[in-house]
Amino acid sequence: MSNGVYSIAVEPLTAAAFAPFGDVIEASNAARHFSINGGNTERYHDLANIEVDAGARPIISIFRGQPRALPLTLTMLERHPHGSQAFMPLQGRPYLVAVAPAGEHVALSDIRVFLARGDQGVNYSAGTWHHPLLALDGVSDFLVVDRAGEGPNCDEMDLPLPVLITL
Repeated sequence: MSNGVYSIAVEPLTAAAFAPFGDVIEASNAARHFSINGGNTERYHDLANIEVDAGARPIISIFRGQPRALPLTLTMLERHPHGSQAFMPLQGRPYLVAVAPAGEHVALSDIRVFLARGDQGVNYSAGTWHHPLLALDGVSDFLVVDRAGEGPNCDEMDLPLPVLITL
């Protein structure tokens, strides 16, 4: 921390590093996969745990994110307490993922920032704190799977200090 700003290093996105926050969605050899459609298609199966509470349903949307410039300062996080939220990039561009563990309070030292490759998606577990979409390198579309249902499902929290992200 210097000059009232907390700095966080960016780390590569891996399934093991991201496990406390949810799932990494990728067609890797670590995923269960098998041939279908007469051998013309490889299915990478059951890559994320989609969560929705009672009375809700999963939906699919496309989010179009404007590119963020680095260095980037974060001042808030959000969470969805009643369902998971998955993002899969559609243009193959890298993006940033800023997360913190579920809970009522977040310490700045608990925030982690990952650089996701353009072929990796993420699925935030219900209640996981995260920053809204952080597209890089151009306007980027993401396929999003999340919850539709009654009542609010987005809590926001201001961070006690700005968080600076540089690559």
